[in-house]
Amino acid sequence: MAVKPEPTAPFHSVQHAFRVLESVTRHHDGVSAAELARETGLPGGHLAHMMIMLRREGYVEQIADGSYVVGESLVLLGSTADRTRALQNKLQTALDALRESTGAAIYLSRYEDGEIRVTHVSDGPAAPRVNEWVDFRSAAHATAIGKCLLLQLDLDARRDHLSRHRIARLTSRTVTNEKAFLATLDRHPVTVPTLDLQEYALGTVCSAVPLTAGSRVGTLALSLPLESAHRLRAATDALNRSAAPLLLSMAI
Repeated sequence: MAVKPEPTAPFHSVQHAFRVLESVTRHHDGVSAAELARETGLPGGHLAHMMIMLRREGYVEQIADGSYVVGESLVLLGSTADRTRALQNKLQTALDALRESTGAAIYLSRYEDGEIRVTHVSDGPAAPRVNEWVDFRSAAHATAIGKCLLLQLDLDARRDHLSRHRIARLTSRTVTNEKAFLATLDRHPVTVPTLDLQEYALGTVCSAVPLTAGSRVGTLALSLPLESAHRLRAATDALNRSAAPLLLSMAI
């Protein structure tokens, strides 16, 4: 499987976050914002927003004199013994919070060994998950999750997937022409969310944003009932803002 070379916006944010965290970890007694700006080369405004995110996620802490030190989340995720449990807890907590703020069911998925795998779901009575009436692995052409994952692969990998999971009509809105589907993916910027507007199931709309670094191909997605479609744009914006913190958690 080959990943398309274009980096995503969340990936750029993670690169910047790593530069900040590397600087913080070098200063055991704390490092000031001014010194962080000098060491990382990040503009002051960008660094300020980055520090808000890193503090919120628990990767850094601000001590009495205003300088920054390593936070509890970074210690836990950096520990071999506790990493797996800490990561799973952090991911599920983040998805649950995103579900509460958007009122949508939230999905974390990845592309592994040529297949779509949904690894985490956060849903509830007010935000029910999509009824998986057709296996997501066979419906990449009709789901926001599938389209987002395929979008991050090269053309050969996309064709390989579709050769094993033939395009089928799931609703009247499903694109069933493989050539047209591949052309649509090719024109779609990798940083722009993918949508499923009743293509997989009538009565449901979905969106997905990429979570990619190196050879890891993933996506963060949401679903809403059709009557809540007016909330899709705002919910997708929130989804996009959550991509970088989640990708950072998985990359540490």
